[in-house]
Parts: sequence; C-alpha cells; structure tokens
Amino acid sequence: MDGAVRRTTTLYPVVMARGSRRQGAPRRRNRDRHGRGLRGPLYPATLPAARSRAERFDALVLEALEPIEARWRTELTQLDVAVDDVPDIQSGDDGDVVEDGNVPLARLVPAGADRRARIVLYRRPLEARAKDGADLSDLVHDVLVEQVANYLGLDPDVIDGD
Repeated sequence: MDGAVRRTTTLYPVVMARGSRRQGAPRRRNRDRHGRGLRGPLYPATLPAARSRAERFDALVLEALEPIEARWRTELTQLDVAVDDVPDIQSGDDGDVVEDGNVPLARLVPAGADRRARIVLYRRPLEARAKDGADLSDLVHDVLVEQVANYLGLDPDVIDGD
C-alpha cells in the first residue's frame, strides 16, 4: 500500500453557512439562476412605460389640473394640490371630503396659521373605482373640479364651464 491513493467518502451531506464558500470554488451570480441573464429594467427609463403607477397618477393629476389652473390662476395662488396613496385613518374631519361610500377620495384641508390650503387626492381609492385609464382621468378631473369649487365657494359647473 505504499503508492495507493486513499479516498474518503462521506455518507452525509456537508452543510455550510449560506455566506461561506469552499476555497477555490467559483463564485456564482445570484440572479442568473436559469441562464437567462441578469435581471434588469424591462423598459428604458426614457419610455413612459418605465414610470411607476404613482408617477403616472401624478402626471394624470397635473394634466387634469392644467385647464382648471389656466382659468382660475389668480384665485388658486394660495392653494396646493397633493397626492397621498391612501387616506389617513387617524386624521379628523378638518375639511371638505369627497367620499364614495365611506372611503375618502379627496380632502380639502383649509389654510391654517402655519400652512396653505391644500387639496389632497387619494391615489389608491381613485384607482380602485376607475374601470380604465380614461375613466380614471375623468374621475380625477371631476374630483378636482369639486374640490376647487369647495375651496372657492362656487358651484362645480362654474369651475368646469367653458
């Protein structure tokens, strides 16, 4: 047995910590599990499809606000428009609220000593009530018109009129 090679086999699998590697073992990339390449963005950032749902909703709000602001620019100088994902349950009823059932779609927060008046649109409830993109656009426009009318103390038909 002078020149014989001695082999050792183990009857149980060797368990190693997840971060540890054997010396000399090649390092594997974590996200190329099936040989399809590394994960990356589906669309280039320059295309509209690469925007998130929240970014698309913000653009929709700005688009709906544009004709209202063009007509009522001087009256709306002290008004902010904001978007929240969902209504805050703890907030009290400190302004005019547009609701669908018991779910607020938007809120008009009156001006205070340290803040300007603000219309807050709630993205998720508005998206849940719309059937498609055109319906969401119409709904956002209608809610904005109603809230601006509440802010100015006018009828919504006067705000939306041509």
